[in-house]
Amino acid sequence: MDLATIIGMLAGTAVVAAAIFLGGDVLTFVNIPSILIVMGGGLAATLIRFPINQVFSAVGIGGKVAFTHKKTQPRDMIDQIAELADVIRKNGPLGLENVTVENDFLAKGVQMVADGYDKDFITESLERERDQYLERLEVGQRVYKSLGDAAPAFGMIGTLVGLVQMLSTMDDPSTIGPAMAVALLTTLYGAIIANLVCLPISDKLAGKMKIEEVNQTLIIDGVVSIRDSKSPGLIREMLIAYLPEKHRAELAEAA
Repeated sequence: MDLATIIGMLAGTAVVAAAIFLGGDVLTFVNIPSILIVMGGGLAATLIRFPINQVFSAVGIGGKVAFTHKKTQPRDMIDQIAELADVIRKNGPLGLENVTVENDFLAKGVQMVADGYDKDFITESLERERDQYLERLEVGQRVYKSLGDAAPAFGMIGTLVGLVQMLSTMDDPSTIGPAMAVALLTTLYGAIIANLVCLPISDKLAGKMKIEEVNQTLIIDGVVSIRDSKSPGLIREMLIAYLPEKHRAELAEAA
């Protein structure tokens, strides 16, 4: 569970809600035509840019990464890979069958080593899976970025629609209020959807891509080293290069 995402969205929603409650009638800020313009228009523009299956897949990926995806610590991964190397050194590849690995990507590589697959086959398979996963994250990031860009744009379109309606019926004062509500609320809805939901999730997916690229490349190098029966100490020294400089000394000390 990613608490930062939940806290950020709840805090942003609470601030906007407090401003609305303190300002008067809540129903004043509910306008169905404005919602249809912003949400319907933003979704339509995104469907034009991307295939429909990618859009729905991106919604699922964004939710998983933003709210539920567990963070993988490279330091913990290096320790676990070194432990696996020690197991295979003592008990051979079959010793890996009795080891529980939580990370799915590492577990797949370990299973390949236990099954005795060729080193080149293991490398190609894991690299292909890594690249496909990163591609899915990239598509998700682009879809949320598209939604975040489209929402304020359609908010502005809704504002223009409301202004046209207002100016075309100036002789009837009863129509000025509803038309002005559409004009202003579409801009409000577009800004909230873009800046509180879509663009933050897009940025989170972009950051996740960089982290996962490093983590999964680290795992591939670790699995190949295990397959080559390298010593745990040597593997640890090789993989320390993936850590930031400030963490390398700490890991070396702990070792």
